[in-house]
Amino acid sequence: MNTRAVFSGMRSNIFAGFVVSLIAMPLALGLAIASGFPPIAGIIASVVGGVVVAILGGSHVTITGPGNGLVVVLLGAVTVLGEGDMQAGYLYALAAVILSGVLLLLFGFLRFGSLSDFFPATAIQGMLSAIGITILLKQFYVMFGDLETKGIALELFLGVPALITSLFTEGTTGQWYAAGIGVVSLLIMVFYSKIRSRFFHLVPAPMWVVLLALGFDAYSSFVGGGNPISKALLISLPENLLGGVPTPNFSKWTQPAFWGVVVSITLISSIESLLSIKAVDKLDPQKRRSNTNKDMKALGLATIVSGFLGGMNVVTVIARSSVNVNNQANNRSANFFHAAFLFIMVLVFQDQLRRIPLTSLAAILVYTGYKLAAPAVFVRMYQIGKEQLLVFLTTLISTLLTDLMTGILIGLFATFIVHVLLNKAFWLFSRNLLKPNVLMYKENETQNYYVGIIHFCTFLNFYKLKSKLDKIPQNERAVVDFSLCSFVDHTVQESLQNYEELFERKGGALEIIGLDIHETDSSHPFAVRTLRPLKKLRVFGGGRTKRQLQLEALAHEKGWVYKETAATQKRMLRDHPVYQTTSVERVYNLIEGPNKRLSLFDINYSEGAFIAKENIQTTLLRVQLEREIPVFSFDRELLLEKLSHLAGIHDIDFPDYPEFSRDFYVQGNNPKKIRALFDAKMVSFFSAYGFYHIMSNGRELIVRQFLRPATPAEAAAMIEFGLALKEKIDG
Repeated sequence: MNTRAVFSGMRSNIFAGFVVSLIAMPLALGLAIASGFPPIAGIIASVVGGVVVAILGGSHVTITGPGNGLVVVLLGAVTVLGEGDMQAGYLYALAAVILSGVLLLLFGFLRFGSLSDFFPATAIQGMLSAIGITILLKQFYVMFGDLETKGIALELFLGVPALITSLFTEGTTGQWYAAGIGVVSLLIMVFYSKIRSRFFHLVPAPMWVVLLALGFDAYSSFVGGGNPISKALLISLPENLLGGVPTPNFSKWTQPAFWGVVVSITLISSIESLLSIKAVDKLDPQKRRSNTNKDMKALGLATIVSGFLGGMNVVTVIARSSVNVNNQANNRSANFFHAAFLFIMVLVFQDQLRRIPLTSLAAILVYTGYKLAAPAVFVRMYQIGKEQLLVFLTTLISTLLTDLMTGILIGLFATFIVHVLLNKAFWLFSRNLLKPNVLMYKENETQNYYVGIIHFCTFLNFYKLKSKLDKIPQNERAVVDFSLCSFVDHTVQESLQNYEELFERKGGALEIIGLDIHETDSSHPFAVRTLRPLKKLRVFGGGRTKRQLQLEALAHEKGWVYKETAATQKRMLRDHPVYQTTSVERVYNLIEGPNKRLSLFDINYSEGAFIAKENIQTTLLRVQLEREIPVFSFDRELLLEKLSHLAGIHDIDFPDYPEFSRDFYVQGNNPKKIRALFDAKMVSFFSAYGFYHIMSNGRELIVRQFLRPATPAEAAAMIEFGLALKEKIDG
């Protein structure tokens, strides 16, 4: 092992841990206060989480501590369980925190690491935005020095004018100073990224807020004889930080309300952690994947320990983890160092921490809440699709009016109803939910992993597709085909993008096909896509897929023409003997060369009739020749072709080329002319490109590779093959 590399890596992790601790300290204090817990509870969660998860976790560069999503549910737990007594509520809430840790630990052992996949992405975003709005409104009052006002989000919003008015009419000098520090702190958070100063960015924005508060205290003590802000508006820490530990109160464990709190805490903490882990894995420069089940066990154990010490839940946090990665952290030790620095800072600077106004910490949380529910989030939901905006708003509003558990359940139900309405077929879901809908195998010709999906693919059954994708080595090439899938939702497409990035980073490739004739009402790449009967399609209904854009780019690269839709040619394939009984329903994604002598296109056609009718979507290459050749069909001689010999159907032999004759299946009515066409050069050419199926009607060739749409790379290879074949035949 390279000692220098290890030492260099250790230095990077120490530095990253130090930078993260500067951000974590004010956030931990603020989140604890906003949750109705003592300020030190947030520090305990960060320190315990950093140590336990660094040692036992399954992620690599994540940071753990108190999370934004739990603020609302923990504050509700303290208020409801304490029945107005905040201290008693805190002790009851600690018991709920501990039991939620037990459930998280159990989830890890039961391998529930994919739990977040069962929640639609839009509903989760609606829940997070509701949390953001609640944090913003509650902490807005604290930012102006009002610690007493309570109520639901609407009441708090309507009370903002009265809050501002009361500050001018009834506010004390100390409250004015505290509110001023809060407003300036908020301005620092908002404009931090816009200030182009390397010196300024050496210190994270939350730490600038702390320095502002301490600077004001020092100035007041030096000039005015003392800080005018009352102690009620300053951080309160116990005199002996290492002293007495609170005793959690489990006496309400028999009450349904208590277990409702436990389940809510567990659900929110697990979703927040799993989403954060998934996001941080995309940032990891070493392209590693976290063991989410192992991480859930570590988070559960850390939460139990934190709860017994008087701390909050321990979750994986995305913002601090992103800072960790940006500062070149490369393993879990950065999480440990962040906890160590945080512990040392609190011990050494506890007197200074007691001089920080609550208003400055509230400003940090106001900005955090805004980021969760920024207007850009609403715009993004609308861009994905009007139905997604409907689900988003339904989840958001119901969460604000009820609670997190009820809100997310309503969001789930709303998503399902929207899916049913979009498909106009309840039976599509009810009939096929429990059926296997994913087929995976390795294609012999290209060695691609092929994954085909039928019926529907949504948050309800995405775990089936995910389990197949997880089995594919990420340095290989995989094709995911939705040609026969009637409905694909936003959650699935967003998750598949993560897989695309993961495969690409590992040196492989994951390509998605079969969505080009699905209807959508939005140009967003993650818009819901529905496969309608062709006569009801609204010309693709919205934006192009990634594959269509790549096919268009391929056409432009060659100086050819790309057409998204083409006139249906009912008899096009019937001119070829093998396809006499086919019925062409649609030709699309047409790429035409000069003089239209060579063209590539996707095609939807059917074979047979009634109960024997089979719909096929594939990609064909059409090569129009300058001279007449024999009518024939050409394919590899696989098991089915070998068995046809038993039925008396024989292919054409080529005595001069026994290996070619053994490996390929050639049929036609004029063996003599066909043998003349397949001279030494043609045999060598076809042997090199033998994984194509070719049909000749004497005037043109139809080339096919798979009974599925081709990927852009396969389409490019087909065009090159067609050009070379035309040159060989026409001379």
